[in-house]
Amino acid sequence: MNNFEAFILGLIQGLTEFLPISSTGHLFLGRHLFGLNDAGLFLDTMLHIGTLLAVFVYYKDEFIKMIRNPFSKLTYLLVIGTIPAVIIGLSFKDYFEEISVSGATIGWEFLVTGAFMYYGDTIKNGHKKMQDITYKDAFIIGSFQAAAIFPAVSRSGLTIVGGLIRKLDRETTAYFSFLLSTPAILGAIVLQSKDLFSGNPEETISTNALIIGTISSAFFGYIAVKWMINYLKKGSLKQFAYYVWALGLFIIVMQFLGKF
Repeated sequence: MNNFEAFILGLIQGLTEFLPISSTGHLFLGRHLFGLNDAGLFLDTMLHIGTLLAVFVYYKDEFIKMIRNPFSKLTYLLVIGTIPAVIIGLSFKDYFEEISVSGATIGWEFLVTGAFMYYGDTIKNGHKKMQDITYKDAFIIGSFQAAAIFPAVSRSGLTIVGGLIRKLDRETTAYFSFLLSTPAILGAIVLQSKDLFSGNPEETISTNALIIGTISSAFFGYIAVKWMINYLKKGSLKQFAYYVWALGLFIIVMQFLGKF
């Protein structure tokens, strides 16, 4: 892998982690485009660290408050919202890893993501702000996040739809969705690190490529978080639906023709 490929994969991870179009699905396509069957578990981990840094920087005030008051309501909301993903992730870890590697179903998963985005755009804007979010809201939104464990089903997309269903206003929905991503991304880093230290040590990715990929992921991740929160105030989710529908159909056709 060269530095340019690492930069592009970082860009893909950073943008698609927070735009409702699926980061895992797009990373799979990015690797396929470069002829990389596997970009390396270490690089995957560093790309996730990049997006985690982006969230930490954007939400620095919230995290400082949680550090000073670890038993705040926001801390409990994030813990409760993460429980469904932990249960599903640990229970079906091997199965989801298998379908992530094969990519056999990602075309259909992009179609599912599009359906959720289209439906989410039809939901009337709610009234709840951050201070109005209940523990029940957090658990239900977290359940949507758990359903996004399929490779090309967007985590941010489903949590945004979950927030809209629970009557959060659009800006608060995006804000809480990305904040809730923090423990999910951190959990992915922990699991990947465990596999990294116990797995195949034969990865040969240069230090420069790792640094470039991580910085790229962090930079574009920060841009995506900031842009999406502002966009969702008045922007339409249907634009994302049309994009992932077109992408999903293209992949399905290419798979049918034996070219993917």
